[in-house]
Amino acid sequence: MLRQGNTYTLQREKALADGLRDVAAELRLIDATDLIAFLRTEQFANIANLINSSSELYFKPNTLNFGRSGDVQLKWGEAPAIALDMEFHHLGVAVYFRLLLQALQAGVDIHYIAFRESSADPEKNTMRLVEAIADARLTPIPGYRLPTLICPSP
Repeated sequence: MLRQGNTYTLQREKALADGLRDVAAELRLIDATDLIAFLRTEQFANIANLINSSSELYFKPNTLNFGRSGDVQLKWGEAPAIALDMEFHHLGVAVYFRLLLQALQAGVDIHYIAFRESSADPEKNTMRLVEAIADARLTPIPGYRLPTLICPSP
């Protein structure tokens, strides 16, 4: 879910969203009522299994995990929105984020990101995230190229 924020945060959320596009599409094939029921009844192992099944064709094992929490927005007359807390870990990059699943779209909201041996240059850290996502994938992202970052240096 892209929102107002610093340029690096927006670029990182876009990179993560692009990398997770296939997984989000797979998760949106699951009946929303099942996901809602699993969240409401705290059957987190079921959600973890669904996420593992949805990501195993696209990501290396144990790189993308369910964060054992989520939320549902369900109002009369509106399509449901399901938010799942997720974790991505690969090549010394750890991202804790929320994956938002809606009827026709999906988005991400990064809550926390950590880089082992991080650089003082945020652009280099962003490139590390992009490279970690690309390396964690089993299949390349169709039409995806490593972005050229255009952020001003601090």
